[in-house]
Amino acid sequence: MSFDNLCKLLSEKHPETFASWVLGTPQTTVKVLKTELSIEPIRADYVTFLQLEGRILHLEFQTKLESIPPLPLRMLDYWVRLYRLYRLPITQVVVLLLPPAPGTIIETAFTVENTRHEYRVIRMWEENPEQFLHDPALLPLAPLTATTQPQQLLQRVVQQVSQVEPTQRPEISAYTQILAGLKYRKDLIRQLFREGMMRESVIYQEILAEGEERGEQRGEQRERSLILRQLQRRVGELPKDISDRLNTLSLEQLENLGEALLDFTSLADLLLWLDTH
Repeated sequence: MSFDNLCKLLSEKHPETFASWVLGTPQTTVKVLKTELSIEPIRADYVTFLQLEGRILHLEFQTKLESIPPLPLRMLDYWVRLYRLYRLPITQVVVLLLPPAPGTIIETAFTVENTRHEYRVIRMWEENPEQFLHDPALLPLAPLTATTQPQQLLQRVVQQVSQVEPTQRPEISAYTQILAGLKYRKDLIRQLFREGMMRESVIYQEILAEGEERGEQRGEQRERSLILRQLQRRVGELPKDISDRLNTLSLEQLENLGEALLDFTSLADLLLWLDTH
């Protein structure tokens, strides 16, 4: 999934939240409209059309300004098609996920002779992170917001993701890591999310509790059992040779394996981890 399409997915999953953020006022009645527009139909891959009370909100997500046809012309084209179809006022907003090259002019209007059409541009790198950090629907965009200390911002994002409702946490964590990849190194993202998620995980908490109640030796045995059970839930029944290899791991290796569990989706992932550790 592209970064632009992920933003489109988020805005259509949480239309009220995105509309309220972009417009700066609470929006409670929002309907997602189809993205195929008539008149030689085009498919708007990275846009969201929302119907508000008496208005259409057109959101366009972009990682870069360059496009064919040019962005200002596309915005005019969408406006004409939308207005012809719905006959309502239209607010158009381009959300730029990344800053362009230095010196690049960010256009906010299409102008040719006596024709002029304007639209808004939101620069994610200038947005205050607080609103994004405290709203699970917007949280995946938080790594792209304004900061002078990027790593500290990412650490705050991880902390907020770890506090999301458990049923929503895996999905939000995945979306956040994908968008963070636009700005941060992948190894840093994986490290911070692995540590943050593990500290909040049921597995980790059970391991700590067992270690305190039973003593270090029995805690280690419980840790092995818990990790084995979680592995079986994620990758299926473990062959005997793999179980034997797991039983030879040190406590430190077991803890590293426990942290890596969130990334496993198959037995192949476990084998790769064992071969590289």
